[in-house]
Amino acid sequence: MTVKYTVNHIPRTTPYNRRPGIAMIPQYLTIHSTGNLNSTAQNERTWLTDNPQNKATASYHVVIDEKEAIEVLPLDEVAWHAGDGNGQGNRASIGIEICESGNRQKTLQNAVKLVAKVLKERGWGVDRLRRHFDWSGKVCPRILQPDNWAGWERFKKDVQKELKPKVVKTKVIVNKQECDAFIYEGKTYVEVRKPFELAGFKVNYDSKTKQTVITR
Repeated sequence: MTVKYTVNHIPRTTPYNRRPGIAMIPQYLTIHSTGNLNSTAQNERTWLTDNPQNKATASYHVVIDEKEAIEVLPLDEVAWHAGDGNGQGNRASIGIEICESGNRQKTLQNAVKLVAKVLKERGWGVDRLRRHFDWSGKVCPRILQPDNWAGWERFKKDVQKELKPKVVKTKVIVNKQECDAFIYEGKTYVEVRKPFELAGFKVNYDSKTKQTVITR
């Protein structure tokens, strides 16, 4: 399953310095929840630029709901989301907002996939994950806080599972006959002997050189 991902950056001219344009080398991912039971990802994006009632100097990088993810700031720019001023939360972490509206389970599944993707792209593990709570003590992401943050621990475990390379069983057809194979990290692997023998080759293993020799 792939989560729809849209890039829709707020302008540099957005009021209240929500996009300061400060370059950032991210070191962490910080997870939030929106605190609004009725707001979608699109609503949250609109709130940053098109609602005069919003007078907060606050922003984030990506917001995700049950249907889509929207990147509102470049991931290499500072956003004001961690509540720690010029600390590492704001200055060195990518802020991801999880919507509280709609199908909560579906939204969390989408968030797990998104977070795993961002981690994988950077060669990071779950040790790079932080809660808003870790930077400023705010109870956020609140949807993962009940039972002494049991939801947070479960979220991290789900991300870890998503990071593990998946092995998918498949078949390779040689001379109209099936050979067992599997796909791992985008490559297809198959036992050498059967497909080559089906194609008319001789396959021998040399125990001295520990090499497989394939001849006609």
